[in-house]
Amino acid sequence: MLHGLDISAYQPPSYETDDQSFVFIKATEGRSYTNPHLEAQTRTGRRAKLVVGYYHFLWPGRIRAQARHFLSKIPDTAGDVLAVDWEATGNGSHASSKEKDYFIRRLKKLRPHHRVVLYTNRDFWLNSDTASYAGDGLWIADYVTAGEPRIQADWLFHQYTSHPHDKNVAHFPDRAALRRWADGA
Repeated sequence: MLHGLDISAYQPPSYETDDQSFVFIKATEGRSYTNPHLEAQTRTGRRAKLVVGYYHFLWPGRIRAQARHFLSKIPDTAGDVLAVDWEATGNGSHASSKEKDYFIRRLKKLRPHHRVVLYTNRDFWLNSDTASYAGDGLWIADYVTAGEPRIQADWLFHQYTSHPHDKNVAHFPDRAALRRWADGA
């Protein structure tokens, strides 16, 4: 299993990259929020030669506008992975399963040379998802032993804890395999 992080504006622009193979950086949320550390956090990941991914926190409604906002804020660099973060918003609402599916398909249409994955928690995957559609792969949050999420579906990334920060593993034998997958091979 490979280890990686997911980070947001709550983490500093420069973060610990030792023993990490990938990083997912929160880029945007809804139609207006952009992570103020996005560029610096990207530089940190690239300097460490990590596979870099970006995620968008999806809100209900105006899905096309959210996709445009997300893609306008992230680089179009080969080998970067795109993700949609589908969970409850701060006010308790959430995008529907249909909206989540549309967002993923929209990203794949607008950036066909990038892998697009779904990040969601175990409860949403088991109880809110109606299509089991995760684009190019599932990134599941379930705070249990690393690499052992309690789902039957195939997964590529597993967020297994949030202490002291969000930690993840990837279901690839080595960094080269992850890189080949991210590059579309």
